[in-house]
Amino acid sequence: MRVLHVNNQHRGVGGSDIYCNAVIKMCSQRGLNVAVFTRDSKDLPRGLQGKILAFIGGVYAKSAIRKFDHTLRTFRPDVVHIHELFPMISPWILPRCTTAGIPVVMTCYDFRMTCPVATHHNKKGICYDCIGGKEYQAVLNNCRDNLPESIAYGLRNAVASRFKLFTDHVTRFIVLTAFSKRWIEERAEIPSNRVATIPCVVQPPLAGVSNPAFGTYVAYAGRFVPEKGVETLMEACRKIGLPLRLAGNSPSHPAIQPDDDTQCVETPTPDALVDFYRGARVLVVASLWEETFACVLSEAKSHGIPVIASRIGAMPDLIDDEVTGLLFEPGNVDELAEKLQRVWNNPGLCQRLGAAGRRDVQDTLNEDVCFNQLIAVYRDVTTLPD
Repeated sequence: MRVLHVNNQHRGVGGSDIYCNAVIKMCSQRGLNVAVFTRDSKDLPRGLQGKILAFIGGVYAKSAIRKFDHTLRTFRPDVVHIHELFPMISPWILPRCTTAGIPVVMTCYDFRMTCPVATHHNKKGICYDCIGGKEYQAVLNNCRDNLPESIAYGLRNAVASRFKLFTDHVTRFIVLTAFSKRWIEERAEIPSNRVATIPCVVQPPLAGVSNPAFGTYVAYAGRFVPEKGVETLMEACRKIGLPLRLAGNSPSHPAIQPDDDTQCVETPTPDALVDFYRGARVLVVASLWEETFACVLSEAKSHGIPVIASRIGAMPDLIDDEVTGLLFEPGNVDELAEKLQRVWNNPGLCQRLGAAGRRDVQDTLNEDVCFNQLIAVYRDVTTLPD
């Protein structure tokens, strides 16, 4: 089978980029004939020129569309697998696939189809104002905290919605969790028979940590943005005096106070991130937005590190509360502090949660399970034999 993967990599590599690369590698190693059509947002110039090019590309990326047409003709895929299209590829490649008679599978890592900023979260909190053709709300709410950017984001989503680029030209949508399946069916009004649930591949190491109770800090890994709830985690650790280490996209965080036992840790390589996980006693995902997966959560679990997460979005799909981790109400500093203290001061609980979390990843997120589900979708949309 010939599969063309399409991805616009983010300037700061995120979970979707990591998963996209894992899927491409998995498909190649499992014997599929794979080609990749890619653009990288790091190639955009910094400053105003880059923002203008990103705006134009998000609405209609003429050069990328022309080169994509050439790739379709020369590679002749059986299926096109879309990962991310904004801002340098644009959804206008999707009608090209329809014209060529090639089915399209698209993995939805976030809420891009129904939210211009892809998170359904802004400075007011969780927000669904743009659903139903109201992308102008992104401008009224200034969701990017930058009016020209908010206009650009709203306009590109409005164009995609107005011309039904996703709804009319994607054969099968792939989501990562049961939560995301409910969202795409209810919020984006995609019929259930056009949606498949396939989780991210998380390949666990051969051995987990021998005893996570020997970990020396509370860990956070991810971007330093308001919706990730880093400030909530800082306040909880400050309240009970626990050491916190942050692996993020900046060497510092403005919310760190002089007396805090909080440090930012650079993890420039995958191995460095693994070392960061394995040195922790517990990892926390304190998100305030409805996460669709949270790769770092499952990666930490795969090493046998216990996890605590907000009871929001897909987190209850990934954590069986009190069995494979602990859940707390989003933004509730006192509840998070209580659960952190439980894990920190109870070596037995720490080991039990870590071991159960690792088994969960081994059973549900391994490559065999995910590939079998993915190849079934490819065969279904192409009607190719097994």
